[in-house]
Amino acid sequence: MNALKVRVNSLPSAMAAMVVAMAALAADRDTNTDDPFLWLEELNGARVMEWVRAENAKTAAVLDSDVRYPVLFKEALEIAEAKDRIPEPHFVSGRVLNLWRDADHVRGIWRRTSLEDYKKSTPSWTTVLDLDALASEERANWFWSGADCEEPIERRCMLGLSDGGEDAVTLREFDVPSAGFVKGGFSLPRGKQSSVWQDRDALLVAREWAPGELTRSSYPFVVKRLKRGQAPEAAVEVFRGSQDDVAVSPLAFHDGAGNRAIIVQRGLSFFEFEYHLVGPTGTAKLGLPLKSDIQALIAGRLIVNLRQDWTTENGESFPQGALVSIDLGLARVMPEHLRPTLVYAPGPREAFVELTATRRDLLVIVLDDVKGRAYVYTPRGTSNWSRRQLALPDNATIAIVSADLHSDRAFMTVTGFLTPSSLWLADLRGGVVTKVKTLPARFDASADTVEQFEATSKDGTKIPYFVIRRKSMKFDGTTPTILTAYGGFLVPMTPYYSSDAGKLWLERGGAYVLANIRGGGEFGPAWHEAGLKTHRQRIFDDFTAVAEDLIAKGITSSPHLGIKGGSNGGLLMGVEFTQHPALWGAVDMQVPLLDMLRYEYIAAGTSWIGEYGSVSNPDERAFLASISPYNNLRPDVHYPEALVWTTTKDDRVGPQHARKFAAKLAAMSVPYLFYEVIEGGHSAGATLKEKAAMTAREFTYFARQLSPLQATR
Repeated sequence: MNALKVRVNSLPSAMAAMVVAMAALAADRDTNTDDPFLWLEELNGARVMEWVRAENAKTAAVLDSDVRYPVLFKEALEIAEAKDRIPEPHFVSGRVLNLWRDADHVRGIWRRTSLEDYKKSTPSWTTVLDLDALASEERANWFWSGADCEEPIERRCMLGLSDGGEDAVTLREFDVPSAGFVKGGFSLPRGKQSSVWQDRDALLVAREWAPGELTRSSYPFVVKRLKRGQAPEAAVEVFRGSQDDVAVSPLAFHDGAGNRAIIVQRGLSFFEFEYHLVGPTGTAKLGLPLKSDIQALIAGRLIVNLRQDWTTENGESFPQGALVSIDLGLARVMPEHLRPTLVYAPGPREAFVELTATRRDLLVIVLDDVKGRAYVYTPRGTSNWSRRQLALPDNATIAIVSADLHSDRAFMTVTGFLTPSSLWLADLRGGVVTKVKTLPARFDASADTVEQFEATSKDGTKIPYFVIRRKSMKFDGTTPTILTAYGGFLVPMTPYYSSDAGKLWLERGGAYVLANIRGGGEFGPAWHEAGLKTHRQRIFDDFTAVAEDLIAKGITSSPHLGIKGGSNGGLLMGVEFTQHPALWGAVDMQVPLLDMLRYEYIAAGTSWIGEYGSVSNPDERAFLASISPYNNLRPDVHYPEALVWTTTKDDRVGPQHARKFAAKLAAMSVPYLFYEVIEGGHSAGATLKEKAAMTAREFTYFARQLSPLQATR
């Protein structure tokens, strides 16, 4: 560190700031060398994996040996592998394709049928790709990671194959009609990468083309054009970002009129982007605000979601959370001088969620006081749009599954806490929606009810939350209750039918609570931004307020109140564990972030500086130090026994956080349970059986901690 002394006053201000930031980062790394559990940050060294296996054995001896576990595992596995699940449909070349996994197809089969046949109760499927057979043939650990099919024919697709569920993928060209990989076709070895079709014989690919061409967040920043038959080293560079970017990715948009827009998205932070339109002679930067997101192309118009207020150079103003359209033809001529028109502006309790385009219409999903609404927007003339609402069930969550660019059809799901999820097919042009399939009930909800309440957070903000409980529940504080939330990255948490929670918890008399705390997207970008960086304590206070409100209402009490959350929600759990240890009877931390002073150096951590802040900024570092669960464990505090679990192949958050947290608890002689699934990426496992086992461990843990709930109905 001492060797990095330069005369920053002689540098331009931006360069000086960068040097100071780099020095601070280096200094912070130096100050963490006394961390006695730093060795657990090695991903899969022999010593580390020996520790993991020993910890897994200790936890299995407690949870897997519990009398409740076999019953809960059996129920969870039956749900996961049930053959009467709704097969998720995706339109490809006029047909319906589905990736299906069950006990007979552990890794999955990609299969197809006609739309009319899909509507039947038992469709006739034709297998396109058997992943189990492929993995066996190639002696590989392949799991599905998606398909990108070339428009408009949709015959050739680039398939993503993941080793054990990690984010890094191998990309291979696949021919759908002949159901086979293309001999001599496009093939790119494993890496964190993405590709789009520029045309039938060329891809735009972002990947690590040369050693070290990855951002500090471990994502690519160089995009090249790779032509059919061309060796990767001969690919031509189209765009180059920098290592300080979060990621650079190619995007491809098509519409039903035959228009196409190839765009490079440059992520300056997790929430700030530049968009560069790719043309025959190079790229041109679009004059969009940094906090915006290009969503679709329809009738030659790019549809953009604004995450900040935007006043254009001619004085037009558009609010945060709005959708605007940009004429693609004019954008090609004047990319920096755009003339947007308004498509949608949110109401005071509304938030845009997602959209998709069909041949002639937009399907737009919004939240209205955390309730789903679906609208069809149709372009009229050059600047106007008509809108009509689709008649779907109220008090539910609506989500887009797939849309057909070559017709006016789209699939959607409708789900609620006590209502089994259903699949709907919409004809957007006619405004007609038809229920196609309904998930069979996985638990008896006849004795349950759902209520929505509001808690008052520390700063007076009203925080909505849902309670799912028995109608006959006594308000005496004895009901074992699980409270969950996420609180970050603009992600809304809405009602959903959880077969696992219903069967394994609600049926046994427990209550389940979902909190809509700040940091999420339930009420638009402002709800998210209220908890960014050094303001994040508001998110934690919101969650605490909901817990205290539950107790005040007599729904539960601290000995019977458990909490759970994953990823960013795992950080939330860690903070609540350290800030309010006496408030909880159980804390379940799933694939969590916990060491917030080192999160930037682990897996993809650097990409989240826009959400959490950076240790290179003194104010942000001080705040991170004040809330970091790993750094705020104290030996003189009584903590509840926590369940901390992760996966070895999580190349997003990384297993290092959970490992170090557990090791520190052990050193302090604090009881805990730790489990590390060896595969699965950023989830509970790679296979349905692994996921069911982890689900059963979680509910066994809650039953042990909160109440001796019955083992069977």
